[in-house]
Amino acid sequence: VGGGKRGAYSGAPRRAPGGDRVHSAVGVRQHGPAVGRVRDEQEAVAADGEPDADRPRHYAGAFVGSGRLHARIVDVDGFANWGNPGAALRYDDVELVGGLLIGRKLDVGGAPVRVELDAAFGDVLATTNRLDPEGRDETVDLEMQWIVTAAGGLERTLGRATLFATGGLAVAGTASAVTDVDYVPGPPPRFRWDLDDSFREASADVGWMVRVGAEAALSDAWAVRLDGAYLDFGRRSRAVNRSGDNRCGPGGPRRPCAYGVENRFGLARLAIVHRFGP
Repeated sequence: VGGGKRGAYSGAPRRAPGGDRVHSAVGVRQHGPAVGRVRDEQEAVAADGEPDADRPRHYAGAFVGSGRLHARIVDVDGFANWGNPGAALRYDDVELVGGLLIGRKLDVGGAPVRVELDAAFGDVLATTNRLDPEGRDETVDLEMQWIVTAAGGLERTLGRATLFATGGLAVAGTASAVTDVDYVPGPPPRFRWDLDDSFREASADVGWMVRVGAEAALSDAWAVRLDGAYLDFGRRSRAVNRSGDNRCGPGGPRRPCAYGVENRFGLARLAIVHRFGP
C-alpha cells in the first residue's frame, strides 16, 4: 500500500492548503537529470568563450620579444651631406626586449572590448657613420630605452582562442646623437671632437601604435599570447653648427643647421597571461 501511495504522487502536482500547486520531493528528484543537463550546457557555453559574469575580466602578464628600431635622419640643409639638402639616411637595429602588461575586458554596448597598459624595456641602438657619405667622420645614433603604451580595442572569441586588435597612445624614452670627429693635420696629425657640430639629446617621444594578436587558453586562469605591434613616434628636430660659424650647405646662411630624426618601432612578442578578479 505504501508503495502504491508513492507511485500515486511521484511527480504529480497536488494542492497545498493555500491552493497553490506544488510537486513532491520525489518529483523534484526525477527532474534532477534535466537540470543537470542544463547546467552542463551552461558550462559548455562559458568554456566556448561566451559572455559569463562569473569569468575573470582582469589580467596581467609578462612578455619577451624581438624589437626592431627603424630610424631615419634627414639632413634638412645639406650640411653633413654637403650640397644635398633633404638627403635622408636609414639605419636600423634588432634586439631582444621584455616587459609587463595589465588589462581589463569589458562589454560596451554588447561588443567585447579590452583596454590594456604595457611597458617594454630594452637597449635597442641603431647607428651609422654614413651621414657624411664621403668623409665618414660623422656618426649618428638613436637608442630606444623603454616604451609605455595605453591601448583599447575589440576582440573575437573562437572556441578557446581569442583574436584581438587594439590601438592607442605610445611614449618612448630615446636618446639621439650626432658625433662629428674632425681631422686636424699635423704635425702630429690628430682627431678632434667637434662639439659645435655634434649633439646628444634624451627625450620622451609621444606617438601612436596599433597591435594585433591571438590568445589561446591554457586553463581557466592562464593563457598564452602571440602578437605584433607597430609604433610611430614621428620626427624631432635637432640642430648642429649651433654657433653659426659655418654655412648650411654651399652658399647657405650662417646659422644653426637642422636635422630631422624619425623614430618608428616594430615589436613581435610572446606573452604568458594570468586572468583574475570579477
